[in-house]
Amino acid sequence: MAVLAALAAGAVGAAGCTVQPAGTDGQGRSPVRIEVPDRTPDATRSAPPARTPDAPAKPSPSDPPSTRPTPARVLWSPGDKGRDIRELQARLRQIAWVFHGPTGTYDALTAEAVRGFQGKRGLPRTGVTDTVTWQRLLAMTREPGRWELYLMGGQPADAPDPRCMTGRVMCISKSSRTLRWMIDGRTVSTMPVRFGSEYTPTREGVFQVFWKSRHHVSTLYDSPMPYAMFFSGGQAVHFSSDFAARGYAGASHGCVNVRDEAAIAELYEQVRDGDKVVVHW
Repeated sequence: MAVLAALAAGAVGAAGCTVQPAGTDGQGRSPVRIEVPDRTPDATRSAPPARTPDAPAKPSPSDPPSTRPTPARVLWSPGDKGRDIRELQARLRQIAWVFHGPTGTYDALTAEAVRGFQGKRGLPRTGVTDTVTWQRLLAMTREPGRWELYLMGGQPADAPDPRCMTGRVMCISKSSRTLRWMIDGRTVSTMPVRFGSEYTPTREGVFQVFWKSRHHVSTLYDSPMPYAMFFSGGQAVHFSSDFAARGYAGASHGCVNVRDEAAIAELYEQVRDGDKVVVHW
């Protein structure tokens, strides 16, 4: 019977219903520690800080050249001259940034117009024309024609008319709007000129200077005609302050207007009565 009682007690202990001393397994031995995985829901854990995209670092002077932004290439700047500057000015004129020229010279007015154009479009206001500025201007304008390129400054003179190749001649071209002063086939000087309107056209042909009048005033229109050199009736080559101020926006009453007062003053001193005048296309 004692044996049966002992077996019964062991069975009850195996079922785990008895309290064992803390830190023992019932036989005086320390129990084996078992690590239980942490099953805390993810939402209750502290998440690592969110990773934000790296902001682009501003280049510093110490950065190697390959990491710095490449500046736009400068095409033209104040002091430059030539046909490209005429196109720049003509395009700026199309969108009302300049009202003079084209002159073919990158002057202070052109630089100021470029600065205004750049500032309006959020570009650096440098006043010089770089590739970025030029591309923006090209996108907003059209290709200027010959008339626009030489609107105020006169065009390159045409080849002289054959009738101008001998003697002393004021050789005047309507197509290029220029006057060549020639002596024995050699061009002494060239200047832009303006002609009459379709209602008061400048006559074409071969003429001679028959009268010079330094301080002439028109009796028909009551307007000054300084340095007048008459060649056909009341038509003369003379200085025009209106041409100097408005360019080709106006027209004469048939005379050949010169806008450069210094140039015509010099021409007036050289031309003689009897010298030939050829007006041609």
